[in-house]
Amino acid sequence: MILSYKIKHNYDIREFLDSYKHLLQKAIDIVWDNIEWIERRQRNYYMIKCGKRKIKKHYYVERLIPIIPKSREFKRNLRNSLLKDWKYASHYVDSAIKVAYSIINSWKRNYLKGKRKGNKPIVKRRFVRVKGTLYVYRDGKIRITIKPRELYLEFDLSNAWFKNRIKGCDLGELVLKECMLIITFKKPARKGSAVEYIGWDLNLYSLDGFSPKHGWIKVELGYLYHIHRVHEIKRKRVQSKASKKYSLKPIVSKHGERERNKAKDFIHKLTTQLARTFPNTEHGFEDLKKRGMYNKRKKHNRDITKQNWKTIIQYMNYKSKIKLVNPKNTSSTCPICGDKVVKLRKGRVVKCKKCGLTLDRQLCGAINIYLKMCGFHPSPTIFYRVVTKKMIPQWKIWMKRGSGVTTKGDKGDDILPMNPRGEQSLMHPKGLINQKLLIPIKVYQT
Repeated sequence: MILSYKIKHNYDIREFLDSYKHLLQKAIDIVWDNIEWIERRQRNYYMIKCGKRKIKKHYYVERLIPIIPKSREFKRNLRNSLLKDWKYASHYVDSAIKVAYSIINSWKRNYLKGKRKGNKPIVKRRFVRVKGTLYVYRDGKIRITIKPRELYLEFDLSNAWFKNRIKGCDLGELVLKECMLIITFKKPARKGSAVEYIGWDLNLYSLDGFSPKHGWIKVELGYLYHIHRVHEIKRKRVQSKASKKYSLKPIVSKHGERERNKAKDFIHKLTTQLARTFPNTEHGFEDLKKRGMYNKRKKHNRDITKQNWKTIIQYMNYKSKIKLVNPKNTSSTCPICGDKVVKLRKGRVVKCKKCGLTLDRQLCGAINIYLKMCGFHPSPTIFYRVVTKKMIPQWKIWMKRGSGVTTKGDKGDDILPMNPRGEQSLMHPKGLINQKLLIPIKVYQT
């Protein structure tokens, strides 16, 4: 597990950061000039409708593939050329080479996926990645070498607010910025494998999960959407004035920074609460990509842009164990027979025409994600053994208490036997966690 914390400082290191920025850009320029471009034939396809069926049509294109130089001799010559005019510690050159290759490799992956053009990456931010050979951590203090035997930076962690959280942790790589130092710690992972599994369906205004032990878990994300929407309105007002008055442009960037900070704070609290509420649990998430979700509707595209799905997965990754599954047809496939489902109630409810299963669309997606992460395929036997059979003891407990849901449900096309939001539902939702917590997490015994 990786933990990271920030410490503010008052050192004047602007010249050093500018020098490192130019060094990093120079390393990228040299590697970019030595990239070999190879022309290859690539097979692509597009879909066409033929009645009710969809047919794949294939075509071939000639594409340039970049080959990045990575030989020892090239890296040695690169290091020697970067050391000529460098006046600080020589290990920063090794750090710059490592970061340059990381940036170019990231560009290549996105270029091959069609997300980037063939333009050279440009360094815009000022930062320095400090290797383990450039600092000493002793008696709760960090000493970073800028110039050997001339210039050092010292940071005292003995009185830091996170000192109790880093006991038994190893210090990792540091990131030095103009006003702060980002410190990373390596914490040993908890022993023991996951004993529970929860599949999470990521939606616009909620995070819906399912597990046989807890049933339907619903986390409201309305406040997170509210943060983005409020700052969008404020930023729009300031932008209209800033277009006429240049001095108001810094206020526009401030609104963006406040929006990001508030969203990150909410997600940190949410993921921490989920990890504590469901210990020893493996969480399954969809590997969503926003690029494939955009369409011609402006409002829909803006709603997709406001989502923080990747950030939720990223923060959960170091607080608990996660698993990514393919998001294809998770909300449009029946978890019993695997057939396509039809939408009712303006898409809030789905029904399978083959087996007759009717349930909430978000719950359907959560069940399918749970089955996928456990390695099961849709079938009546697996659904009964994995979902229904394990839920029967929960139903019996709730029936003894005088509340719960019947196994048959009510008759009707869009009356949900498993939907707690239906008007004639027999189920009474119960909160699982303490009501004093900031983020409401509701658990419905389905």
